[in-house]
Amino acid sequence: MKIFWQRFRARLWEIAGGVNIRTKILGIVLGGTILLSLTLIIQVRYSLTRVLEDELRLQGVSIGRDLAARSTDIILINDHYALRQLLMETKANNQAVRYAFVVDPKQKILAHTFGDGFPEGLIELNQVDGDDYQNTISIETSEGLIWDIAVPIFNGQAGTTRVGISSQGLEGILLDITSQVLLATTIVLALSLLAATFLTFILTRPILDLVNAARAIGRGDFSQRVRRYASDEIGELADAFNQMVVTLEKADEVRRDRENLRSQLLKGVITAQEEERGRIARELHDSTSQGLTSLMVGLRGLDATCDNPQVHIHAQELRQIAGQLLDDVHSLAVQLRPPVLDDLGLQAALERLANEWGIHHHILVDVMVHLGSERLPGTIEIALYRMLQEALTNVSRHAQASSVSILVEGRQQAIVAVVEDDGQGFDAEQIHRDGRLGLIGIRERADILGGRVMIESAQGRGTSLFIWIPLAEKVNVITQGAEVVE
Repeated sequence: MKIFWQRFRARLWEIAGGVNIRTKILGIVLGGTILLSLTLIIQVRYSLTRVLEDELRLQGVSIGRDLAARSTDIILINDHYALRQLLMETKANNQAVRYAFVVDPKQKILAHTFGDGFPEGLIELNQVDGDDYQNTISIETSEGLIWDIAVPIFNGQAGTTRVGISSQGLEGILLDITSQVLLATTIVLALSLLAATFLTFILTRPILDLVNAARAIGRGDFSQRVRRYASDEIGELADAFNQMVVTLEKADEVRRDRENLRSQLLKGVITAQEEERGRIARELHDSTSQGLTSLMVGLRGLDATCDNPQVHIHAQELRQIAGQLLDDVHSLAVQLRPPVLDDLGLQAALERLANEWGIHHHILVDVMVHLGSERLPGTIEIALYRMLQEALTNVSRHAQASSVSILVEGRQQAIVAVVEDDGQGFDAEQIHRDGRLGLIGIRERADILGGRVMIESAQGRGTSLFIWIPLAEKVNVITQGAEVVE
């Protein structure tokens, strides 16, 4: 039961919180006005009913006493006609009087105002002793409530006067007063509605301006300023908001300057790295490879001219070592700056990289490249090559995978690269916090090109690396990468 009420309150609060502030203010004003009006109508009607009922009963008592006083002499002279005329005159002069009659001490009817016969059992309903001032009872009839008032005549020695006072007139008065109160309430409600509408306009207009300005600032537009409508708390909030925008604008300028500087530094570092790699690759190819080749030629000549078996054996061993060094130097030069990337483009370079990497690490690699007939800009080709090279390095070091697939294709003015493996996976959030160097290098290269990097991985479910690089000129734009963990 407790959980039910907690959920009910939470749901109720959710519904109330979803209503806009204008509706809330109008609802509060109108609800308060209607509640006050209904309370006022009920209270006024209740109070008036009690007052008018008391007045009506007092009027009935007064009429009954007057009849008792005026009928004493008539009863003593036994003039029944005059007595009936007195009763009819009293009924005619008082609209509230429904009936009137006089009985003797033995409860015998002397005169009455009923034209169609006296109601049966009415005499027994209300009787009064001679010592009583009067006695009043209420009778429910088809015509409404009637107060029956009995007043003794000459202390009951001459009989009793009975007067019936109807409440129909009272209901009419109450209905008229209630209608007037309802009319006044309707007028007040209309005025309250106008006042509430004006109040909500005054209160919500600056708030809506704040909301619109905050949304624009969230989109990066720091030129927004909020007008100060009044010198109240909302006006002070507008001033504080504008000051905050100025501070955010300055901070954003500093951040952009830092990001641009960082982008330029990263671009310079990576450019310098590529140039240095190219220079080292050329040095290895032109100098070191030629030196090793000359050494092998010399060892071959030494082997051919020397008759010493011992020297012959050492020369062959040195030739094998030199040949292995030459292969290693050639492989290192290709890794530093693959000539196929400059000569044939990204697709041929990636296919060769995947083939050599798969043979070396004994992992099945599937490569699909869909880039069209035109080559990509050189900066994008070398950046994608290095990022995919680093991704394969991470797979060989950490994934323990048996197969890897690489997809590179052009999509709507952008290049998308996807590297998927069936390895052991990892916690992407943890890797992001640890800042693994391989992923940092991939992100930095993507940032320089205005791209994004996203990783999806989970323990035992492999890893997917997504790289998005725009083809437009966004070299100096830094876009924050994101990690998603399934």
